Amino acid sequence: MTHEEHHAAKTLGIGKAIAVLTSGGDAQGMNAAVRAVVRVGIFTGARVFFVHEGYQGLVDGGDHIKEATWESVSMMLQLGGTVIGSARCKDFREREGRLRAAYNLVKRGITNLCVIGGDGSLTGADTFRSEWSDLLSDLQKAGKITDEEATKSSYLNIVGLVGSIDNDFCGTDMTIGTDSALHRIMEIVDAITTTAQSHQRTFVLEVMGRHCGYLALVTSLSCGADWVFIPECPPDDDWEEHLCRRLSETRTRGSRLNIIIVAEGAIDKNGKPITSEDIKNLVVKRLGYDTRVTVLGHVQRGGTPSAFDRILGSRMGVEAVMALLEGTPDTPACVVSLSGNQAVRLPLMECVQVTKDVTKAMDEKKFDEALKLRGRSFMNNWEVYKLLAHVRPPVSKSGSHTVAVMNVGAPAAGMNAAVRSTVRIGLIQGNRVLVVHDGFEGLAKGQPCAELCGLSPQIEEAGWSYVGGWTGQGGSKLGTKRTLPKKSFEQISANITKFNIQGLVIIGGFEAYTGGLELMEGRKQFDELCIPFVVIPATVSNNVPGSDFSVGADTALNTICTTCDRIKQSAAGTKRRVFIIETMGGYCGYLATMAGLAAGADAAYIFEEPFTIRDLQANVEHLVQKMKTTVKRGLVLRNEKCNENYTTDFIFNLYSEEGKGIFDSRKNVLGHMQQGGSPTPFDRNFATKMGAKAMNWMSGKIKESYRNGRIFANTPDSGCVLGMRKRALVFQPVAELKDQTDFEHRIPKEQWWLKLRPILKILAKYEIDLDTSDHAHLEHITRKRSGEAAV
Repeated sequence: MTHEEHHAAKTLGIGKAIAVLTSGGDAQGMNAAVRAVVRVGIFTGARVFFVHEGYQGLVDGGDHIKEATWESVSMMLQLGGTVIGSARCKDFREREGRLRAAYNLVKRGITNLCVIGGDGSLTGADTFRSEWSDLLSDLQKAGKITDEEATKSSYLNIVGLVGSIDNDFCGTDMTIGTDSALHRIMEIVDAITTTAQSHQRTFVLEVMGRHCGYLALVTSLSCGADWVFIPECPPDDDWEEHLCRRLSETRTRGSRLNIIIVAEGAIDKNGKPITSEDIKNLVVKRLGYDTRVTVLGHVQRGGTPSAFDRILGSRMGVEAVMALLEGTPDTPACVVSLSGNQAVRLPLMECVQVTKDVTKAMDEKKFDEALKLRGRSFMNNWEVYKLLAHVRPPVSKSGSHTVAVMNVGAPAAGMNAAVRSTVRIGLIQGNRVLVVHDGFEGLAKGQPCAELCGLSPQIEEAGWSYVGGWTGQGGSKLGTKRTLPKKSFEQISANITKFNIQGLVIIGGFEAYTGGLELMEGRKQFDELCIPFVVIPATVSNNVPGSDFSVGADTALNTICTTCDRIKQSAAGTKRRVFIIETMGGYCGYLATMAGLAAGADAAYIFEEPFTIRDLQANVEHLVQKMKTTVKRGLVLRNEKCNENYTTDFIFNLYSEEGKGIFDSRKNVLGHMQQGGSPTPFDRNFATKMGAKAMNWMSGKIKESYRNGRIFANTPDSGCVLGMRKRALVFQPVAELKDQTDFEHRIPKEQWWLKLRPILKILAKYEIDLDTSDHAHLEHITRKRSGEAAV
């Protein structure tokens, strides 16, 4: 970025004023967005105002519209709800109310409005914008504003951020608050699971989401529910028979627990509501099962925002400020949304229109259309759910193939969810599925006669119920080792033949990827290794080439975040305290950077961005200045391998020495707790979809490689990594990823999240360059619906 461009970012807001308000229902993560808008706005030289109590505050004016300072948004990142308040506002719906709102903005010189809310709030903002010039001329005629004020405020820029736990807004894959709501729901489902298993119970859980089944759908995927009712896809007319048959089948298979998820807006094909009480009465009457109903209600809106929502809110807030300050009278009001892993700007009214089209399609009972309009992400979830919940696995395995599944590397939360969906999709396709214990070591040992020697077999066949209840379990149930295959090629080849293994699904971290590369090499010597294999990235470090995300990284991030929140809280109690926290990740700085964004750290030291003693000095000086403000605490993250000489102890000692008399320092090494815990909804859902996609690919590849009665796969595309790249799940040959890998440090050469580092520094008040070259440009939603494959 040139000096001029940098200067432009720093001066973009000079002479401008931005107001930020939250409207409609509250959602966790709104505060992260407000904080980012305020701080980035101030960074660009703009004045930023809070509007308290949503549109009501805009209409009432006075103390409801207050100028924000840097410090006024401190400590709000980890709070749920919205600190600046939200209200339903009748006044703003009337022109008279909007006239008062316009007057309040003009008097303060505010011509940029950032609205964080649902579709109703955003539609209101667009109406306001389209009437703006008429409102101004009315105010001028009435003598309430001067001609000069009218000229200064001649047009209003509007940018919307969607804050809604329902994820019911078309054009974005995730709305702010959805991920946190899923966290609340999963905590309750996990708690219910333990009590239900004690008693052999059926639980009917009602979740929020008015006209949108997203929360219900992802919950059912994430907990392996027996059935889900969503408004977009009403069940067939004989659903009562089907449901009861399904429940009794799972009981006979040995399951002690049935879970049925109901979206509050669930309906049948005729539009008649299906309530949780209806379902309970049906199950009790027909099957006599002990059945309980739990209506989750507003619990789902509560609690602290997840790491995902804090980062999403922060990223969207930065993008919103840029969109506002770059706006002209000709740019339409836009909404900042997330597509896969990219921030995009979309015309606000196009998104609102599609969102309304969904409701219209459902009212007209065109359910297939409603499902399509919800977008690819929603469709993919529905397809995987249908496969896993509604298909009976074939009884015979005639003409089937044998696929083996294994875990390689360090344990990561979500591995078990990936194994479960791989196994079950394999069985549904009529395949024989083997599970391998202890990674490549187990594949080499095999031990088919293990029972005779009192040992457990390393390779065994898995049935449907073998993986029952695995989705919510952390770690690796199969056992996982870092051992690579090369030195055991002979034994591995022998076992591939002995067990007739025709395909291999490897779920794991960097060793899973390097192990895949070794298998490719080994094909030259051993024909037995010429079978298709696919690697599903699963590691807390998120360092596997070919994927923006790895299964397990989200769980680790949330664990770090929760710990940082607690640490910051203790610092707030004692004042003038700086915490230095060491995170995992090997040489990969993903966890330290993202946790730094999500927890509001002052600095995050990582290997990918080399730092010197002068940088450390600047950080200490920065904290000395911070202690003079009302915010008397600091948080510094250090990735475990960021620098071999500037160790955590060194940095702690340096800060302790330099901070004498100004602040105290404390250090925490988080260690292996970051790998543990129950997987987050994101990891469960991501792992489930990855497993299903990998198994579908595998079946196709085996058929493709079938020659003369045996499998022979030796093309580069028969050994792949399945990864998420920007907007789509893609299969990439491991051999092609070789050039993109730094093997010495076990990281990809290019990593998308490094572009988020400047945001971390700006939000911590550093004078730095903000690269605006990678900003989202306005797109159109029609393309998003038809052409893009979101996860």
